[in-house]
Amino acid sequence: MSAPTTTRRGLTAWRNAVFAIFFLSGLSLASWVARLPEVRDETGLSTQGVGLVILSGSIASVIGLIAAPPLMARFGARIGMAGTLIAVSTGLVLIGIGGSLAPSVPMIAIGLAFAGFGNGAVDVMMNVEGAEAEREIGRTVMPLMHAFFSFGTVAGAGIAAAAAALDVVVFAHLGVIAALIAVGAVIAVRFVPHRTELGDPADVAADAAGRADAAPARPWTERLRDSLKVWGDVQLLLIGVIMLGMSFAEGSANDWLTLAAVDGHGLEPAAGAAVFTVFAVSMTTARVLGGPLIDRFGRVLTLRVLAATGVLGLSMFIFGSELWVIILGTVFWGVGASMGFPVGMSAAADVPDRAQAAARVSAVAIIGYCAFLVGPPFIGFLGEQFGLLNALLVILVLMVIAGLAAPAARERSNKPGATGVEEHPDATGTSGGASAAASDA
Repeated sequence: MSAPTTTRRGLTAWRNAVFAIFFLSGLSLASWVARLPEVRDETGLSTQGVGLVILSGSIASVIGLIAAPPLMARFGARIGMAGTLIAVSTGLVLIGIGGSLAPSVPMIAIGLAFAGFGNGAVDVMMNVEGAEAEREIGRTVMPLMHAFFSFGTVAGAGIAAAAAALDVVVFAHLGVIAALIAVGAVIAVRFVPHRTELGDPADVAADAAGRADAAPARPWTERLRDSLKVWGDVQLLLIGVIMLGMSFAEGSANDWLTLAAVDGHGLEPAAGAAVFTVFAVSMTTARVLGGPLIDRFGRVLTLRVLAATGVLGLSMFIFGSELWVIILGTVFWGVGASMGFPVGMSAAADVPDRAQAAARVSAVAIIGYCAFLVGPPFIGFLGEQFGLLNALLVILVLMVIAGLAAPAARERSNKPGATGVEEHPDATGTSGGASAAASDA
């Protein structure tokens, strides 16, 4: 097993590296989505054609989610996260080529497949690494990590809007973003410690820790087989239920909130976009501020209050007729859905066995991200049959179920970290450790 990261500086660098990975993932997603209208115009795709092309990315994302655990077991977190983000960068370049330089629908589909696979896989890996860093720090930071994904999407959308306004071709724009993501990923993962319990090869971890006595790592196939056993844990599946409901609420809002405001409530398109902005700002703000609240009140109470808030917000949005009711409902919807996913990650990782923790986080991440991918099309199908506002009732029910499952996320220790990590003097001669990192974070 690799030596624990105990210095304040080391823990802070590790945390910041995970922040960067979350940011880069959000940046990549927003960058190509924001240029989609121009890609459509260059290739002459119909709306249905755009949907079919995007489907290639969605399918690849699911494959990436499934492939993440074996990739981590085989190559470890550092190579896994850097490699998958480089795959995302490759996809962005291909989208840029097919979308402007040499218009080609098959090229765009291949690019979306690369980007989808890479983002799907890195989503699992960065959450595994984030949960491990949070545990060692000893303070809830997972919601803030997910806020950095939101910061990345805002930055990506803003840069894309500026590029479009300046008539920068899609290839040049996405090429620059791809280079930033690839270089940023390679730099960031250097500050992620090697840990054999998370899949890193024992000899590499030993070298990183300055030791030469590490025992050989078990075969990766054996580690993968052990990681699959967690799917029989009922408590873990209940945590997955929490994340399913919250992720369904978030993913469906991303895709359908604007249309529901326009088609369901008769708002103008600009007002519908403004309502979605309210949702995004509410969710991001809750994630930035949520960590200390979880540490103060615990996961169970926090999740129950969030679920109730989300149910109230959805009810106001669905049944409200006044604009202020719709907007306030959107705020409550965003806050209610904000922390179920990151809190679920922390809860899944809250076990003494770090190898088992990585497998558990991978499992619930797969459940949560599959809800992101499957939820929006399902809402679209129901909306076609019964109307979008009526279709949103499914989310309301799932939020109720998530609140009822909240006890599964109960802390197993007095604080979110509390690993009993030894403290060693850092380079300045002061005591490091989780507590020091927490004060510095």
